[in-house]
Amino acid sequence: MVLESAVRDDDGSDEAASDLFRVVGSQIRLLRERADLTQRELGERLGYSEDLIRSLERGRRTAQPEFLDAADELLGAGGLLRAAKEDVTRAKARARVKHPAWFRDYARLEADAVEVHEYGSHVVPGLLQTEEHARALFAMRKPLLDEETIGLRVTARLGRQELLTRWPAPILTCIIEESVLRRPIGGAAVHRGQLEKLLELGRLRSLELQVMPTVIDEHAGLGGPFILLTPKGRTQVAYLEVQNVSRLVTDPDEVRILAARYGSIRAQALNPPDSLTAIEELLGAA
Repeated sequence: MVLESAVRDDDGSDEAASDLFRVVGSQIRLLRERADLTQRELGERLGYSEDLIRSLERGRRTAQPEFLDAADELLGAGGLLRAAKEDVTRAKARARVKHPAWFRDYARLEADAVEVHEYGSHVVPGLLQTEEHARALFAMRKPLLDEETIGLRVTARLGRQELLTRWPAPILTCIIEESVLRRPIGGAAVHRGQLEKLLELGRLRSLELQVMPTVIDEHAGLGGPFILLTPKGRTQVAYLEVQNVSRLVTDPDEVRILAARYGSIRAQALNPPDSLTAIEELLGAA
């Protein structure tokens, strides 16, 4: 069975879960086509949107148990989709521990990116966090995360930082609000360690780090944080995230507007040498 082989790779990775979701989606598509139904028709009969059906078939969304039950009966699957419920539930749980569902699509794209440009207005970007800073952030999350989940997510976040030393090196730029650098997340010792880490990273040839000063007359980034990312061999996309809700922006016009906005933010921020000086001054006062 295709479904059986897809879930026996129980290594806990996002890739294994994603493979399973794509396999289930392909099964749904094949069964739908065998029933001579369009995505819209299937959605109408089951009480779901056409967009959701499309996303499920492509493996971008995860089928809920009640959907698999209903689709199995409607499409005459003979228990094929219903039998996948337990495997899908386990795969979701494994993937959720490493990266929350709303972040997984971005994490996959970031791993192979050739350019990443990030504006951080609330927290130090994950690519630049120390282990202690990351752990403090996860520990203060509400609802609370258990210790095992915190440990796994810290490990996953630090694993993303391989991008900083990969060769060939991607083009990396980052702008952080001064107010973020003044907030002692995790306490004084953790805060000092984070500032020292930023100084170290800011001296890498592969990273241009800038600080947006608090005292400034104009600010192009008041709409909130965002990331511009160029996957290898693909066009640039943007990533937005707020309150555990994320959006991957692929529309060329929207991405173009965000890219122009990022250019304005960079122009308003301190240049890289002055930014390192500002961080050194903050470290001296910490």
